[in-house]
Amino acid sequence: MVRGLYTAYTGMLNQQYRMDTITNNLANSATTGYKKEGATSQSFDELMITKLRDSSEGFWDRRIGQTTLGVKIGENFTDYTQGSLKTTDNTLDVALAGDGFFEISFKNKAGVESLKYTRDGSFALTKDGWLVTKDGDFVQGIGGNIQLDTQAEVRIDTTGRIFENGEVVDQIKVVDFEDYNYLRKYGENMYDPVEGATQKQADAVLRQGYLEQSNVNVISEMVELITIARAYEANQKFIQTADDTLSKDVTLGAL
Repeated sequence: MVRGLYTAYTGMLNQQYRMDTITNNLANSATTGYKKEGATSQSFDELMITKLRDSSEGFWDRRIGQTTLGVKIGENFTDYTQGSLKTTDNTLDVALAGDGFFEISFKNKAGVESLKYTRDGSFALTKDGWLVTKDGDFVQGIGGNIQLDTQAEVRIDTTGRIFENGEVVDQIKVVDFEDYNYLRKYGENMYDPVEGATQKQADAVLRQGYLEQSNVNVISEMVELITIARAYEANQKFIQTADDTLSKDVTLGAL
């Protein structure tokens, strides 16, 4: 009975973790270029259970079989499937159709600069003409930070080349990676490559005047949320039932 309490507890803990993942997806369902996350579950290693000396068995030990002690939290994974493209008619909005990421020069609060990667192409120009993200980080081109003429007419073709008044002035850098398992979410809708990440040529096509929407399906996530809530409640009710049974045993044993 006590072991059942711990098993139900692991079930509740796992469902809570899954619920946190789903609610984070729902919170980012309107975030440009967001890729939804999923949570996996694993069972604890099976153990051999033996019935120890018991008067009902003539004081002989007997093997009962194998059992597991419940469920444990597995790994999170990211679904990198393409989100739908939404037209904005904004000259500096750029969407990626296909695999790849924009390269961003990011500066943290400590002033340390590093390269991050994102699918969010909602860009803007500073008063000095620097092409930046909505958070003010520099978008990278072939030669580094991209500076444009704030008065010129800007056109971006499908390869990322930037034209000002018909002349090529730079090209938005788009990169891809051999294995997305070597990417981790950094925050602020960006990814950070970890040791072992290998870049490759991106095959994405750039679409000016569009933004990639989140790939979160709100209806599917809500259905999954209801399933998780019911599983959590089932484990909770088992714990309450077991607790009531143990309380009665203790009361009867005291008589």
